[in-house]
Amino acid sequence: MRILVVEDEVELATQIAKALEQAGYTVDTAHDGEQGGFLGDTEPYDAVILDLGLPKIDGLTVLDRWRQAGHTMPVLILTARETWSEKVSGFDKGADDYVTKPFNMEELLARLRALIRRSAGHAKSQLESGPVTLDTRSGKVTVNGVMVILTANELKVLSYLMHHPEKVVSRTELTEHIYDQNFDRDSNTIEVFIGRLRKKLGPDAIYTHRGRGYSLAQSAEDS
Repeated sequence: MRILVVEDEVELATQIAKALEQAGYTVDTAHDGEQGGFLGDTEPYDAVILDLGLPKIDGLTVLDRWRQAGHTMPVLILTARETWSEKVSGFDKGADDYVTKPFNMEELLARLRALIRRSAGHAKSQLESGPVTLDTRSGKVTVNGVMVILTANELKVLSYLMHHPEKVVSRTELTEHIYDQNFDRDSNTIEVFIGRLRKKLGPDAIYTHRGRGYSLAQSAEDS
C-alpha cells in the first residue's frame, strides 16, 4: 500500500515516513502544498497524510482541489490547529479523519489502517481469503492458522490484493502501489513475487486473468 505524506516539518515527515515503512507501507513525501498537490494529482495513493499549515499552498486548498478533481483517496489531516471550526472545515473539504499534533505514532498508524480498510470496504483488521489471513495490525500472514514468512515486497503485493479481493489487479497497478516514485519500476518483477506467494500460500491462492492481471477471487470481474 502506497502512502503520501505532505508535511513541511522535515524531521516530523521523516519520522512518519520511517514508521510507515517499518509498518510495511511504501511512502512518498512532500514538504509543501505545491509539490504535495502535484503528487496527489499524478500518482496513485492508497491514502494521504496531509498537514494543513503548508507553505506555497495550504493543506485545505490542496485537499479541496483534489476532491474537485475527483480524487477519492482517503485523507488523514495532520495539524497543530485545535479549533473545532478548522476541523469542521477540513471535513467539509473532504478529509476522512483528523489527528492533532502532538500525536502518538501508534494512533496515527491505527487511524491510517482503518481509513485504508474502510475505503476498500473492510470493517475488520483481519483480512481473509480462503485459508489465507492477513492481520493488518501486525502484518502477520497465516495459511490454515500456520504462520507464513513473507518478504517485504511479497507482503506488499498480498496486502494490496487482499484489500481488493474482488478486483482484477493489473501488473502495472501493483507496481504503482508497491514502489515509490523514485524507484526504477519494472512490472516484470510482479510475476516473480506472485510466483513466490503461490509457493508459500498455495497454488490456488492467487488467480491469473490472462492479459489482465491477478486476483484472489477466481470469478473476480470476469465480465
